[in-house]
Amino acid sequence: MAAPAAVGWLPGARVVPSPNHDERPTDAVVDTVIVHFISLPPECFRGDAVERLFTNRLDPQAHPYFATIAGLRVSAHCFIRRDGRLLQFVDTGLRAWHAGVSRLGERERCNDFSIGIELEGSESRPFTRAQYRRLERLLRRLAVLHPLRYIAGHSDVSPGRKTDPGPFFRWDQLAPVLATIGVSRPF
Repeated sequence: MAAPAAVGWLPGARVVPSPNHDERPTDAVVDTVIVHFISLPPECFRGDAVERLFTNRLDPQAHPYFATIAGLRVSAHCFIRRDGRLLQFVDTGLRAWHAGVSRLGERERCNDFSIGIELEGSESRPFTRAQYRRLERLLRRLAVLHPLRYIAGHSDVSPGRKTDPGPFFRWDQLAPVLATIGVSRPF
């Protein structure tokens, strides 16, 4: 499927348009990336359940866990599979619904100024080399499109409510690329 013409559709990503987005505030500056993890059902790293969730097509009867999240209207901008494949759900110029109630420093509503990247993963397993390589390339590309300054985990902007990207996420793996593109963790 060809990507719609817009500023924030990324070359090399498989486009799966999500309805779970809206316009950013007119004064919003997209300067932050928020890293998440997801697997559906939990600990399952195959299938299309994440795509179905982000496009409001998840069948609540397909798995007992799905019934507990059936009403959610969420999406990240991008999703990186375990093998490094990149899917994109929302143009990075638009506001994806990924962080919910959140705060970075003095700024609330992180969705207004951030790009959400989901990694296929969980709290109990390390992420793959392919995922880190793809994330590094993605961050470089995003830094060309947006004036990025910060990167945070969902747990950083929603402490006590969220735990992702979890204890196995290796921030040190990203240090070289973050230094190159001028992005830091503001903590």
